[in-house]
Amino acid sequence: MRKLPFSIAIAAILMSVPALAQRDPAYQAAREQGLVGEQPDGYLGIVGSPTPQLRALVNNINIQRKKQYTDQAAAGSTVEQMAFVTGCNLIMRTTVGEKYRTPDGRWLTRGSEDPVRDPRCL
Repeated sequence: MRKLPFSIAIAAILMSVPALAQRDPAYQAAREQGLVGEQPDGYLGIVGSPTPQLRALVNNINIQRKKQYTDQAAAGSTVEQMAFVTGCNLIMRTTVGEKYRTPDGRWLTRGSEDPVRDPRCL
């Protein structure tokens, strides 16, 4: 994947803010309990064995994210590029104790250090 133009990266950052602001209590609780985490592909992932309720929560959030990525991609990028840039930003925004997936597929818990991200992240 080639590097994305600065304007696309900024758009991805700005579009991820409303998604974060709309967290419901079940989503926030799942994050705090380490049941879900951010992935490099821009989608939320389930850490461990999912319950039907957790799978439904994650699927709903990911459907909303894909819609945002698709809407933004119409401005001259691909859905995958928008998802990737947003994934980079969402992983960077995780807080201490939250889970995230590394580029090699491991689930890590965020410590005080910067998270392990794809080297293509800006």
